[in-house]
Amino acid sequence: MLTDLWGTVRFDTGKLNMKSAGYGAPVEWHQDWAFYPHTNDDLAAVGIMLDDCDGENGPMMVIPGSHRGPIHDHHGPDGRFCGAIDPVACDLDVSRAVTCLGKAGSITVHHVRAVHGSATNFSGRERRLLLFQYRAADAWPLLGFPGGIEKFDELLLVGEPTMTPRLAPVPVRLPLPPAEYQGSIYENQRTTGRRFFETAADRKRVVAAAE
Repeated sequence: MLTDLWGTVRFDTGKLNMKSAGYGAPVEWHQDWAFYPHTNDDLAAVGIMLDDCDGENGPMMVIPGSHRGPIHDHHGPDGRFCGAIDPVACDLDVSRAVTCLGKAGSITVHHVRAVHGSATNFSGRERRLLLFQYRAADAWPLLGFPGGIEKFDELLLVGEPTMTPRLAPVPVRLPLPPAEYQGSIYENQRTTGRRFFETAADRKRVVAAAE
């Protein structure tokens, strides 16, 4: 499918997004583009559901058409990158979000600029999503690539390598200064200073107060 879109495909990276039953943490609204802007935006992430995903176990939600909209601010109150959008400050209409549901083995494909996020997994079932990130061969990361051009070209899956990155008029704000907490998106988002999704700790406090 990505070859049909771009003609060439280069692998970027892979990761397993895990949400444990009963408390798996939310992922606040964000755009992947904010984490790794390139010379053009022919990038996408392919998700493979390792568990059945329904409305209760923290499935990914995507706002349709948001990949054609602005790049929202992903910096926290201290000015450092935090990997999360403030929906109120950005006037983001999250009511339009579509929930990505499916049986284990189903896939999702979302554009690098699409606004997406996911709620806490309050269910009694696991929710694991295996994510592979891809890009067109002529999309080069603006922050550089570790290992040099040889390692970069080893990631090419379809097509021929090019020494001419394609420059597109796409909006960019670099993820700098870097997040205080490096590592996963969960670490980056620790310093957002705001939360849209309820966490397991939030619910625990509400229950304790009610008792």
